[in-house]
Amino acid sequence: MAEEKAQITWEGKSIAELRGPTADQIWSLLEDFCNINKWFPSIDVCNQVGGELGKPGLTRYCASKTLSTYGSYDEGEVRWVKERLLMINPDEKCLSYEVLENNSGFKSYIATMKVLEIKGSDAGENGCKIEWSFIADPVEGWTFEDFNSFINFCLQSMGKNMEQDVLSG
Repeated sequence: MAEEKAQITWEGKSIAELRGPTADQIWSLLEDFCNINKWFPSIDVCNQVGGELGKPGLTRYCASKTLSTYGSYDEGEVRWVKERLLMINPDEKCLSYEVLENNSGFKSYIATMKVLEIKGSDAGENGCKIEWSFIADPVEGWTFEDFNSFINFCLQSMGKNMEQDVLSG
């Protein structure tokens, strides 16, 4: 009998709390699956490449230039990913997507993003929170801790960008 090697899977969740914007306001930005480049800190381009807007099967292509070790952009290297929307539920303010193809080391990656209302805190503030959870095979070139920190950094930046957009509008 051959011994089966245990498959390691990464699972993680990050949360960004936003003060002021409602869950509906933030969901209207997040559900626009092919415009994530407006909010995501390192995505330069995001285009629809298949499917129908707002429906499972919608596919996007996202790309970004990478930073060199000297802190400048390396014009010759572009990181890209093609992702497909698996589920979108406006009533629950939730969507899931998967990585189809990429040049960034992903093998299997599925993420779920939810927007939840936060009702008045002790200070009487309302707001919302964005939850980003994922399940993935280990990503080439990353430790789990570094990858989870990267997801959290991206979510915090995305949340801040969305919050500023809503509050300035």
